[in-house]
Amino acid sequence: MAEQPATPVEARGALLLALRQAGVRDVDVLRAIETVQREIFTPFALRDLAQRNCALPIACGQTMEAPGDLAAMLEALQIRPGHRVMEIGAGSGYSTAVLARLAQEVVAFERFRSLCVEANARLRQLGVGNALVHCADGLAAPESFGRFDRILAHVRLDGPDPRLLGALAGNGRLVCALPAKVGQGGDLCIVIAPQGDVWRLRQSRLGAALPGVAAAL
Repeated sequence: MAEQPATPVEARGALLLALRQAGVRDVDVLRAIETVQREIFTPFALRDLAQRNCALPIACGQTMEAPGDLAAMLEALQIRPGHRVMEIGAGSGYSTAVLARLAQEVVAFERFRSLCVEANARLRQLGVGNALVHCADGLAAPESFGRFDRILAHVRLDGPDPRLLGALAGNGRLVCALPAKVGQGGDLCIVIAPQGDVWRLRQSRLGAALPGVAAAL
């Protein structure tokens, strides 16, 4: 008798088990990932892989991070229910939806217009009312957006960006990627406090930040 495919609930349970085995311990982060249907944010042809702990390609040549990589960054951010969070590089909106489960407000930026429109449509589909994706260069976000308790940047920067550090409230925290030290290979996901303290967490495959809004998409 042929083996029956896992139900969505079973597949999500297997994903959570994989995340725990990978070292994710924050119960709030695990619960947020459990309650967001990743398949909604995944290209139709790849939806059978939505509950796998792997990165997936999306439109505009971009990539949706593996849930394990996202969970590691969220754990490092230490988001609390009353926090305002800025996200740079919202992509399909999956990470935005997960952030919305953890924070009071999420202000996200995506430089590709089509990704931005589709991400907002998916957030509305899920009834997410505390997150909005703006079509803009997040690294040049206007000061009118105010200060943020946490910033998640899905990009590799040349160094700690003073504009992002300036957007942090007191005791704020930023997670992004910086170039690895010589001889280590790859990028390292890092956490930067407003005081300039840096913690190198793990290797990361985040791509370099691109300026401006994409003209064609």
